[in-house]
Amino acid sequence: MRLALLVLAVVALLVSSVAAQARYPKSVVILTTHSSPGGGSDVFLREMAPHLSRVMGITVVVENVAGGSGARAMAMMAKAKPDGGTFYATTPTFIYTSLLSSPAARYTDLEPIVNVFFDPEVLYTAASSRFKTLQQVIDQARGGRGRWGAGNPASLERQALERLKQRAGVSPVVATFEGGGDMLINVLNQTLDMGIGELQEIRGQLDAGRVRLLAVVGDERLMQFPDVGTVKEQGIDLSVRKFRGLAGPKGMPREIVAAWEAAVPKLLADPAYRQLYTRNNLQPGFIPHAEYVKFMSDFGGQTQAFLKQSGVIR
Repeated sequence: MRLALLVLAVVALLVSSVAAQARYPKSVVILTTHSSPGGGSDVFLREMAPHLSRVMGITVVVENVAGGSGARAMAMMAKAKPDGGTFYATTPTFIYTSLLSSPAARYTDLEPIVNVFFDPEVLYTAASSRFKTLQQVIDQARGGRGRWGAGNPASLERQALERLKQRAGVSPVVATFEGGGDMLINVLNQTLDMGIGELQEIRGQLDAGRVRLLAVVGDERLMQFPDVGTVKEQGIDLSVRKFRGLAGPKGMPREIVAAWEAAVPKLLADPAYRQLYTRNNLQPGFIPHAEYVKFMSDFGGQTQAFLKQSGVIR
């Protein structure tokens, strides 16, 4: 009897020790984004937060740090303590901001942690506009006419529109904003002929019938919108892929990184969350830490080469 009790006590101690080791060091984690409320990163984080909280057993808070297309958010993140309490939502924007300006902190001053999704980009217009097809928008843009919109001046979306201009041989004005939410308003009021963004940031207006999809700026059509062709299918060789992940301050302890590497696959497999992100056509794209560091370095190098080749930077 004593031996049995001793064995039970040892097992309980071991279980308690393992649980303590597995417990995340912070009860509250702040996820910051440069995106304005309603923008792609803002929606991504706010929809993910309650599910991530449940999976990791922590409280996740989303904070908008607007300014300088991510420059302010990167500067704050670079100075933060690497204690697992604060992270930054990575998208191509923070690469472009680093290359197109001289921010106080660059993407190389942060440490990529993990990637979570790949996010298809779409071209869209107001449902009440006279434009029914992408070709009609392009025709309107000939001779310097037309206004297109991107949610951020230093972004993959902006570069996608610039590439679309080049390959279609047109020269519309490309207006930029501090976030996709602000840009969406200008599409709806028809100040802009067309906008580009993530499906999730326009989903509410799309479901309400106020937005019309014109094309998918990717290699494949969207499962929920099979009738919307890709830009390539509509005769223009253009495709982009937007990543969504997390970065933190340099020097993040290995056990914190490991906690995120373990949590994200569980999050993506969670039935309730899977139903939500599938509805938004987000594509699971988990990349662990070591591979994500290389991925980010390669993306930065390729982006810099393109910007130099196109004459945007020297």
